[in-house]
Amino acid sequence: MTTPFSLRERLRAALPTAMKARDRNATAALRSALGAIDNAEAVDGSDVRAGAIESSAVGLGAAERARRDLTESDIAGIVRAEIDDRLTAAQEYDALSGGADRAASLRAEAAALSAHLADD
Repeated sequence: MTTPFSLRERLRAALPTAMKARDRNATAALRSALGAIDNAEAVDGSDVRAGAIESSAVGLGAAERARRDLTESDIAGIVRAEIDDRLTAAQEYDALSGGADRAASLRAEAAALSAHLADD
């Protein structure tokens, strides 16, 4: 039995395919979603305070912090939020004169991401 690819792996695998197909909407959506996932894993550095050099960590990797580990449901939630943001923005563009092209583009981006959620 093969292990299914995670949502992040499917998004990463889809990116070069979208780029080769010159699908701008899918490429933009995939890059944005992967960036949002990477940002969600970032370490919160708000508790770090500057101090004396003497009390600084010493040695290779001594000051490194592990990134957050996201669950598959966390990643799916981030992708769903990306989809919702695009659909909301598309509705706003629909209300503007001349915004139909951008609204269609945003809906295409949302559809590109939704296709990967359907695999879950």
